[in-house]
Amino acid sequence: MNSAVLESKKQEVNNVAEKFQNSVSCVVVNPRGLTVQEATDLRKQLRAEGVELKVIKNNISARAASKAGYDKLSELFVGPSAVAFSESDAVAPAKIIYEFGSKHKNLKLKGGFIEKRIVSIEQLAEVAKLPNRDGMLSMLLSVLQAPMRNLAYAIKQIGEKDNPTEANE
Repeated sequence: MNSAVLESKKQEVNNVAEKFQNSVSCVVVNPRGLTVQEATDLRKQLRAEGVELKVIKNNISARAASKAGYDKLSELFVGPSAVAFSESDAVAPAKIIYEFGSKHKNLKLKGGFIEKRIVSIEQLAEVAKLPNRDGMLSMLLSVLQAPMRNLAYAIKQIGEKDNPTEANE
């Protein structure tokens, strides 16, 4: 093999390995059977959430996954494969791909990782059912505010009980 081609392939493996390392989550799918329009729709939905979908040669993906420390992930790169990388939202790729796959049966999940842990198809499906980051933060905020809200309500009730005429005005 030509040394320039070999060096180019090494650089490509390094670039993809860097993508794996910089991502908080990654989902590997089999996109075979999607129409061009369906693939475009999927990419558009992913891009809106800051997720990048790439079709990369399997041998490059497998080597990059191993280089990034995801040896088990390299086993998924058999047959048609596309990889969704997210550097910010750990739930977004799984959620979008799972929902898209439920409407388009040709898209098949293979596996991936979330927060540096390899996850199975079943685990990806469970994560996909979770609310997105903003939804989780609002739920957390609601839980944190509940004690103060209840205390304020109790104080108001005590005040109304002590001064019933002021409560009606």
